[in-house]
Amino acid sequence: MPGRSVVAALFVALFVTIAPLRATPVDPPIGGALSAVSAVSEPLPASGSRLEPDRTTGRRANDSRPTPPELLTGYQWPLPRGRLTLPFGPTPWGSRVVNGQLFHDGIDLATFCGDRVVAAHDGVVLAAGRRYDRYMGWLGSLQRYTTRLDRKHLWFTLPIVVVTDDGNGYRSIYAHFERLAVRAGQRVRAGQLLGYEGATGRASGCHLHYGLYSPRESATFGLESGVASRMRLPLSMIARIDPLLVLPKREKPSKPAPAGPPPVDEAPTLERGA
Repeated sequence: MPGRSVVAALFVALFVTIAPLRATPVDPPIGGALSAVSAVSEPLPASGSRLEPDRTTGRRANDSRPTPPELLTGYQWPLPRGRLTLPFGPTPWGSRVVNGQLFHDGIDLATFCGDRVVAAHDGVVLAAGRRYDRYMGWLGSLQRYTTRLDRKHLWFTLPIVVVTDDGNGYRSIYAHFERLAVRAGQRVRAGQLLGYEGATGRASGCHLHYGLYSPRESATFGLESGVASRMRLPLSMIARIDPLLVLPKREKPSKPAPAGPPPVDEAPTLERGA
């Protein structure tokens, strides 16, 4: 009958229209659109604690200029009773090169072996131990450097180091520990124990080397060419700032300087076990 033919035709047309719609999955796949939207909407961290630096340059892409040092707050002395044994700046003891002069890229503080070293600022520990160089702002590949250390079993010659992301666009570097009290990934507060003063690596005695830099900095420091060639390190790194620009002013030294040469970083012209 004509009526049945019309009804059958309408049913077939309706099925063809609906069937493709039912074939489309309702839930997005894991890791699909919804998770991508969540990742984009999540606020970015204030500094590099959760974003890895570029493996080639050591810098994060699309960053603004670093905060001027005079605007940084919340810093305290990492070795509270330490005396300054080597300041930031030109010195024969340095291995960095600035304007053609050997340069010390931090400050050296000393008290006695085993003294408590504390966090200079709130932050997150990026590295704790002897495998710290990926967080030091080297401008170039570290592959030849790490391969050499592996092949010659030289990791033990490096200092024990802690690097923290201070949450303000800067990283703090603490070097020459005897032993540590923190681990990578740990969140620390200013004044919290990081470890104990030592002389690991190239050091003339127990002391703390403290450095400060921003991955957003465009200026660079050079590395003494002989050191770079021997250790297979890049020839330059992101420039440091003088930590005395952010540390509280001191009325007077906490202890008189003893007789004899002060403990300082040794220029890395010789390498233990090489």
